[in-house]
Amino acid sequence: MCIFADCMEIIYEDNHVIIVAKRSGEIVQGDKTGDEPLSETVKAYIKEKYQKPGAVFLGVVHRLDRPVSGLVVFARTSKALTRLNEMFRKGEVHKTYWALVEEPTPTLPKGGRKVSDCIPENSTGEWQVVEHWLTRNEKQNKSYAYDREVPGSKKAMLKYRVIGHTDRYELLEVNLMTGRHHQIRCQLSAIGHPIKGDLKYGARRSNPDGSISLLARRVEFVHPVSKEPICVEAPLPEDKLWQKAETPTKPPQGEASGHSPLGETEGGRS
Repeated sequence: MCIFADCMEIIYEDNHVIIVAKRSGEIVQGDKTGDEPLSETVKAYIKEKYQKPGAVFLGVVHRLDRPVSGLVVFARTSKALTRLNEMFRKGEVHKTYWALVEEPTPTLPKGGRKVSDCIPENSTGEWQVVEHWLTRNEKQNKSYAYDREVPGSKKAMLKYRVIGHTDRYELLEVNLMTGRHHQIRCQLSAIGHPIKGDLKYGARRSNPDGSISLLARRVEFVHPVSKEPICVEAPLPEDKLWQKAETPTKPPQGEASGHSPLGETEGGRS
């Protein structure tokens, strides 16, 4: 078992809810790899900190893909779990994602259109909506984007805006309008902006640590028990490109910050 300060960062904690900054490479819940999931680390932390006898209750209400980093919300009580599950289902938990993406290259995507024709103009930091129809290949654990409905496809929508850049990458703020398997990864790749390090979706090269540069940056919701507003942010990853690219663009006057109404699920959504 790790020393908690060395392997886990608690962003928010009370009697009913605990929010943790997941590191890339960690799994939220146990899977066939047998690796210790973040949920078990959190349980061990609660057991030690509060000297709890017996089993510790911890409810998993959403997940993140293994190579993704950022905020994960857990329920510490059955009451909070029931209410959080319902809030996620209704889109009352708002999540904002940041992504470092490769800038477009002059290649032809499927369908033969120029990349410049596929990418919404976005040089001012204004929100742009992207719409596709996605299919999922279970064996490959990968989704594919189409610009029209095809058999077995589901409609996928997100919005994004540019909030920073470096010489080779752009920093995007992304909010989901639907929740599909690998949606952010697949849709950004489809418009010529693969996420840095995401070889599965067309990145030029992998990140040294095996991560992809997608961060669950912010989560906002009304506390399921106290009804107080909760708004927390994840720290930026150690990759210096995040700090270099971070030049936040303010929303146009009168426009509120966008939100993602859905939680991402590991191996199920982005």
